[in-house]
Amino acid sequence: MSSGSVAGHEAPLTHALADVLAGARYADLPADVLEHSRRAVIDWLGSALAGSIERPARLAQSVASGLGTSNQATMFAAGRASAAAAAFANGVASHILELDDIHKGSTVHAAAPIIPAALAVAEREHADGRTFLTAVTVGYEAAFRIGEAVNPSHYYFFHPTGTVATFGAAAAAGSVLRLDAGTMTHALGSAGTQAAALWEFNADGVMSKHLHPGKAAMNGILSADLARAGFTGASQILEGERGFFKAMSRAHDSSRVTDELGTRWKIGENGYKLYSCCGHTHTAVDCAFEIRGRRHWQQADVLRDVVSITIETYGPGFEIVKEMNPRSPYQAKFSLAYCVAAALLEGALGLEQFTDGRFGPDGVRDRAIADLLRRIRVVVADDLTEQYPAAWPVRLSMTLQRGGTEKAASDYPKGNAENPVTTEELEQKFTRLVAGRFGDDVAHVALSALRGIDRSEDMAGVFAELGRLKAAPTSNAGSTPLASTL
Repeated sequence: MSSGSVAGHEAPLTHALADVLAGARYADLPADVLEHSRRAVIDWLGSALAGSIERPARLAQSVASGLGTSNQATMFAAGRASAAAAAFANGVASHILELDDIHKGSTVHAAAPIIPAALAVAEREHADGRTFLTAVTVGYEAAFRIGEAVNPSHYYFFHPTGTVATFGAAAAAGSVLRLDAGTMTHALGSAGTQAAALWEFNADGVMSKHLHPGKAAMNGILSADLARAGFTGASQILEGERGFFKAMSRAHDSSRVTDELGTRWKIGENGYKLYSCCGHTHTAVDCAFEIRGRRHWQQADVLRDVVSITIETYGPGFEIVKEMNPRSPYQAKFSLAYCVAAALLEGALGLEQFTDGRFGPDGVRDRAIADLLRRIRVVVADDLTEQYPAAWPVRLSMTLQRGGTEKAASDYPKGNAENPVTTEELEQKFTRLVAGRFGDDVAHVALSALRGIDRSEDMAGVFAELGRLKAAPTSNAGSTPLASTL
């Protein structure tokens, strides 16, 4: 790594970033950074496996299987495929249940696109577990830094998990391939010109959101493989006059890319989700659980005591979760009002709160939730918007039937670095997700493999059995219970 090019900015920004990404080695990474990478992999694999039997994942797997015959990498619950195709399918599966990780500063779900790319290339190249974990760290670094540079204006039109994480997937794949700084720059150049993901899918509640991380993973591998083969990419894809920053944001801060670059690894800022819904709902859900616990409410108590609820939130988040009467499980995951109502009434917000039978063409069918939804008002507060994306703040206020109010407020949802979960909690989340769909034995074996990943000499054998998985007879995709607090 050429530290002078970072500190003094002598090199173009894209090359300065590539220099650090290419120079990262397992032996040089701090122990706490590597622990954060292990945690990210544990959390990701649970979402990827549980999501692999959902319909969008099955469709992606079918298409991936037709992209040429290859035995390079594992497609979870669907056999094997080329590295790029496997990463595509696993990326789609990772993002379906809305339980994959989230970074508040960049608003990137990094695991879904980055870890499938790192794993697929590590399997293909027979890399060891240390190389794989290093690649995960490098991929997160690229995605978080680039995402912070363009957030929040980029977020209005673009889904960063499909855009900036394409850079992260390319960096992760390039790290496994041991690309040098110049070649990594070409990989980032090819990644940036392929980075795409538009929020318009949210208007229809369609599957495009799942496509975004899958395509980012696939394009990341393509970019790294092309670079290794000698294919060139834009040398200033980030900062150039027609580069990513200017094309895809109204305002950007390039210093977010270079701030403490090479000395502070961003994966330590990663956040984890405990609820099966959009991250912009989570702070409010935490507040709802706080009030419910404080009052010792059951469902009947909520319906009897609560006259009205006001949720104050931040503008960019509101634009994603403003649906007030969802007509499908997918829309419900992006309905702040629904998530708060379900949490208050049922004391949980897992997969069971987002099953098909709860919704119909006229909206929410559950009478209790529909009743409470009519009492909820969601408003954007300017002072909360000013704090985003450094914080994801919410204020919740309830007017009660017998007079008085109940209030709760928080700046960070449970699972963020400022309000963290333990590794034990993430392992419990993993076990509940995987055991509920594939059985206890699969969950135990997979978790054991994860715990020993540093010692693996060949990633090709670590998860190979997971390609042959079949859903347990008792599994019911879309309705596996997940406790509100894990």
